[in-house]
Amino acid sequence: MVSNKTYNNVINTLCRLGEYHKQISTVSVGDIYDINLEKMEKFPLLHINPLNVATGDSELVYNFQIFIMDMVSEKNDWKTKQQTELTKLVNTKNNEQEVWNQTLEIATDFIGMLRHSSRQSLEGVNDINSPIYFTQDQFTIEPFQERFDNLCCGWVFQIGVKVMNDFDTCNIPVLNQGAGY
Repeated sequence: MVSNKTYNNVINTLCRLGEYHKQISTVSVGDIYDINLEKMEKFPLLHINPLNVATGDSELVYNFQIFIMDMVSEKNDWKTKQQTELTKLVNTKNNEQEVWNQTLEIATDFIGMLRHSSRQSLEGVNDINSPIYFTQDQFTIEPFQERFDNLCCGWVFQIGVKVMNDFDTCNIPVLNQGAGY
């Protein structure tokens, strides 16, 4: 018997993956424009933006836009290791490149956890061949930057989380009557 996973199951699993990642400080869900960056204190931030759900013969694919972002620190004389070694780099006033580097690593970690990890199984199940939530395909991870009160940058990608669904018609809460005319 297929154990159908709900929207809540998928969102809670994605949130838990973000919660378990040691570099992510905050996880949020919803429209990207609903994030109140002025009140956010803990970064890096993983934001999950629901897009749509596609059906297959025996599966649902929950599609999301995932944002991994952090605030850029600005200083009068910011020097990263690279800027110290490459003396002709012009911008030494922020750590934007370091933020993009760190958030890209987190983005690839997140994809990897859904592709290959035992974390996609139920708690206590260590069989990597028995995934409950998984993804496939290739991903395009795009950089972005936004200026709010501070400069925020990171990466965004779309991911489809595939779950089994048997589309059971035996337990639908409807009257047991024909509907055709």
